[in-house]
Amino acid sequence: MTIFKTCGIAALAAVMAGGTFSAARAADVVRHGDPASHFPIATAIEVPPGASTIYLSGMGAPAVDKAADPKTLAAYGDTETQVRGALTRIQAELAKLKLTMGDVVNMHIYLVADPKLGKIDFAGMMKAYTEFYGTPAQPRLPTRSAFEVAHLANPGWLVEIEVVAVRAH
Repeated sequence: MTIFKTCGIAALAAVMAGGTFSAARAADVVRHGDPASHFPIATAIEVPPGASTIYLSGMGAPAVDKAADPKTLAAYGDTETQVRGALTRIQAELAKLKLTMGDVVNMHIYLVADPKLGKIDFAGMMKAYTEFYGTPAQPRLPTRSAFEVAHLANPGWLVEIEVVAVRAH
């Protein structure tokens, strides 16, 4: 009970003095990387107490050919085009929440094999991904997993991406 009273008094004193007791700890998300690797993902991320966690639903790419059947690959393009489109949609959703791609701490990328290649196009995915992450303008990397899946909800999609972002208070 004494520790609780002491911590409570310290928090109250910090707030009354114009400071913020928990916000000081929530200000910094710690991103860990492998110094021997130049692969653009974080190996681990620490989210401090007091931060809000925002989960964005999975998003596919918008149609790039609106004249094509919206349930076909022709409507959405190849893997690189679809990843770029999905990440652009995610960027726009984050902006509505006053967040950026740098606030993303975790990403799952679900990939379907490109029928033209007979396998997933990991290189095409990475080409679009590195336009958003690991750049001088946006160096904050998320943890990330990429999965090959048999199908996605839209038969024209080769990719669906979901992210988790953090807002430090």
